[in-house]
Amino acid sequence: MQPTEALRAAFTPKQVLRASINVGNPILASRDGPHGARGVSVDLARELARRLGVELELVVFPSAGESVEAVAAEQADIGFFAIDPKRGELISFTDAYVVIEGAYLVRDGSPIAAHADVDRPGVRVTVGKGSAYDLYLSRSLQQASIERAATSPAVVDVFLESGADVAAGVRQQLEADAARLGGVHLLPGHFMLIRQAMGVPKSRGEAAADYLRAFVEEMKASGFVQEALARHGITGAAVPRAEG
Repeated sequence: MQPTEALRAAFTPKQVLRASINVGNPILASRDGPHGARGVSVDLARELARRLGVELELVVFPSAGESVEAVAAEQADIGFFAIDPKRGELISFTDAYVVIEGAYLVRDGSPIAAHADVDRPGVRVTVGKGSAYDLYLSRSLQQASIERAATSPAVVDVFLESGADVAAGVRQQLEADAARLGGVHLLPGHFMLIRQAMGVPKSRGEAAADYLRAFVEEMKASGFVQEALARHGITGAAVPRAEG
């Protein structure tokens, strides 16, 4: 699909494509120097800018919540986040380009041995503020209490320091923390599948949203996303089948 001038204008009201990048999720991106980032979301942003024929500006945030807010407030033009109904009030989402697991981590010797043990009175669950699993667990946990770390990478450290019972987050981040710290382990399975997508402010119109949806489907079908994951050494993230 060849972009029109009207489409370019919808994506770049500041004459540059501002991509909101969340480095709090290692599946999506990680820091590259004090202000830069690298990862599959950065690669997708660069390819979209190339196709639109515009310059790219990375707007890097340490957490998902801040990254979402930037796009919702139109301080960025596109972003990369987990699909969630609340976020969808102001942002038009594509289909998922990767699917990752949300998992639980507990101390060795914890009486919590399965997912069913988590949602009980007195159980304290630490999550990253504004993350996909914060939003999901805020809706689904009925008896356990939720405590929030400032960012997703800080969850396990806050969990240990505060004496909470469970840490919730992206499986890969929790596995890395368990290997780093010892004395903790992940519960079997996952409590949610996190569908990571691209998003654009709804105010930019349906044409921009449709173009972005088609772009993501092509990136999946062509193998671009899978190759980017391999290039950045990311394992454990599945690329869903392209629609159509």
